[in-house]
Amino acid sequence: MLAAGGSSFDFQSDSIFFRSHPLFKMPKSAKKRKDKAADFSKAKLKLGKGKTQATNAIDTSFKARSIALPSQSITSEKVSGPVTRRQLNLHDLLSHLKHYNAGTRKDAILGLKELFDDNWELVDSSLPTLLTAVVRLIGDEDASVRKQLLSFVSWLLPRIPANDLLPHSSLLLLYTTSAQSHIFPEIRIDAVRFLDVLLDCAPEVVLSGWTDGFSSHGSRALEGYLGVLNAGTKFGESKENGLVKATSTASVILTPASKLVLLRSLATFLRLGLSTLDSGSLLSPIEVSQVGTSKSIDTWFMSNAFSSQEAFQSFDNSLRPENRSKASFRPWLDLVELEDGDRCDHFPEAFTVHRTECDNTWSLADFSGLQDILNLNAQGSESDQTSFIARLANTLHSTIIETYLDSAPSVFTPGSTPSDTELQLVLAVLRITQSLYQAMVTNSQKIRAADKDHLESIINYLSPYFPSQYDKDVRIQQDFEEFNLIYCELVSLFVHTEDRSQKSRNTKVRQPRISRSSASASSLSSTTQNRRIDHVTQYIISRLTSASTSSIPSSISYTTYGALLPTIWALVSATPLSVPDKAASRQEANELLGAMLDHAINVGSKSPCKQPTIEFVGRLILLETEPHYQSHFSFERDPEVKAKFDAWLLHLPQVLWEMGSALGGNGNASGNNITCSEIILRTLIRVLQRRSRGTSQETIYALQARLTPYFYIDHPTRGALPGPYKKLPPISSSTSRTSPNALAADHTVRSNPTVHPLRHLALDLAVTLLRLSGDQNDSTGGSSAAKLARAINLAVGPFPEVPHPTAEIPADVKYWLQISSWK
Repeated sequence: MLAAGGSSFDFQSDSIFFRSHPLFKMPKSAKKRKDKAADFSKAKLKLGKGKTQATNAIDTSFKARSIALPSQSITSEKVSGPVTRRQLNLHDLLSHLKHYNAGTRKDAILGLKELFDDNWELVDSSLPTLLTAVVRLIGDEDASVRKQLLSFVSWLLPRIPANDLLPHSSLLLLYTTSAQSHIFPEIRIDAVRFLDVLLDCAPEVVLSGWTDGFSSHGSRALEGYLGVLNAGTKFGESKENGLVKATSTASVILTPASKLVLLRSLATFLRLGLSTLDSGSLLSPIEVSQVGTSKSIDTWFMSNAFSSQEAFQSFDNSLRPENRSKASFRPWLDLVELEDGDRCDHFPEAFTVHRTECDNTWSLADFSGLQDILNLNAQGSESDQTSFIARLANTLHSTIIETYLDSAPSVFTPGSTPSDTELQLVLAVLRITQSLYQAMVTNSQKIRAADKDHLESIINYLSPYFPSQYDKDVRIQQDFEEFNLIYCELVSLFVHTEDRSQKSRNTKVRQPRISRSSASASSLSSTTQNRRIDHVTQYIISRLTSASTSSIPSSISYTTYGALLPTIWALVSATPLSVPDKAASRQEANELLGAMLDHAINVGSKSPCKQPTIEFVGRLILLETEPHYQSHFSFERDPEVKAKFDAWLLHLPQVLWEMGSALGGNGNASGNNITCSEIILRTLIRVLQRRSRGTSQETIYALQARLTPYFYIDHPTRGALPGPYKKLPPISSSTSRTSPNALAADHTVRSNPTVHPLRHLALDLAVTLLRLSGDQNDSTGGSSAAKLARAINLAVGPFPEVPHPTAEIPADVKYWLQISSWK
């Protein structure tokens, strides 16, 4: 700007001058003036307003809050008894099971397991209350609660004795079967998992009345299975048409994993349920899975070779070892003295004939009529059961085919690793098929054409993938082997149906004329059947001889050998009418018999397959000695096969010696050796007593010579040494002191079920061989018989020349003197 004189000046350079000049100072702000005046002013009070709090006043107010500590309450008495780490007792945990919060219910289940794990005695006193509270959670809508409950039940129920669990099984099944029909599919699948646990712990209750169709536990469980599968739960009301009425029209799409859970459980349910139709007894899945050489093989496939089921049971029990722990009989004694542990209900049967009038006389016609009535009732029951099984198989046929076709292509694709879920789905539907058609063929004398066609269609779907092999994983290889074994058995069942169809057609007087189209179709079917039988035969021979590719293992397990037996029997016993090519079939049957006998001879005594081979071959030898046997099999038609049967019979004393050598000093060893030794002794005794046509005098002499070392051995340098007979469990007599005059009348040792039978059987076999040698003049036979008698005297003796009347005579000596004096 310009000054008065017109000269200019610079504000920037003269800023210090303007700031310091009094005329240019800024006035004080209003806020500072107000704050300064407030220090000297007095606040005016308003009407109705309280006195304003000073700014420097201290706030002494407080707020009280209540904290709930139920476990530390001073108003309630302290609960005594076991508690969890959270200080919760059983009553608290049971009340928490009803809590609205899912996490609290889950924690309560965990607390129950913790409490019972440390204090198991609580289960006995609180079992009814516990199960009543637990079963309500089977249908819980929270998945985590159901999963934790399933884990708890799987841990708890197997530990409870069956007798204690039985009264509560109806309550468990009621809630489980109700959950099977729940609106949510995931709850249905979890209910099936609960049913698996009950099948393990109480199978009799789960399967009770499952074939009746009434409101029983088994019937409701089966309806639950079929309802989830949408296969329908009501079978045809009329037995003539066998139609199936579906009860659910809503489609439930199951994931492969959920479908696997359902089909696996259904396979177990059917296997256990169908096993009761023949025997009437039931084994739990745990007992079924515990397969070992101490258990006898199941020979159900031979039942059709006898005229009646009673005749088959009599034949089947001839080689089975005695089960003394389940004996339902007592030897007759004039004076019964009860010992510790004895019970008074040794005769639980109801003898209805004894209750009739004594004046009524029974004639032969009365007994014949009674037998006709019993046979008629049995046939009616068998017809109802067979019809039920046939309708069930017809109901599940579409599910089986659909599941198999959805999974099989990806499972059996060459060069790829199959999915475990799809592989198990294939095996599950095959197990269901195996159980259904096995029971159908076993329990029926005539198979319907529709059922036969269904079986053949399933076999046709399986044929392209037989035999299946997988070398990269042992577990997958075992599953593929199960597929092959089930296919072999299904083919054998179809051979049985063909055999019965041919026999029924031959009973007709007049055969209808067959058109050319029907004849060509029959020829094509025969060619297909012949090819299937040839494939199965070659597969079994390769498994027995280990002459196939290296991918098939050289050893055969106990389970595998047992699964092969139905197929072997079907192929060697098939009549020429049921086989398309008769000559080729007979040649293949002889080849299969030869491979089976070679395997039975060459398998080691320590192998788990040794016992089933002895049981099966022994039954084949004894078949023709049975009066009610009516099958086509005979091992004497081919000289080579007969010679192999003789060689197998002669190798049994060596196996018996090896089994006995493995025993301890007092018979302490694995129960497998004891059981197998008993089966060998029974087999030899049965064959020699029945004088089978396959047993010659040369065989008897050879058996005498080979059995001698079992009692005593003549060592070239060490002299006479005791054989394995001395290692057998000793004979314990109920009467320790017996006079020589009472030896012939003393039968208590022989009939007492507490006596171990091995030494008895060994002495029975020896005396049978000595009796069969007779008064022959053959020096070889006489020499072998003399050596055997000397070995027995050394093993059983010493014999008292003039025993004292009160002297104690060893049980071996008493029994040997008794049986050797029989004429």
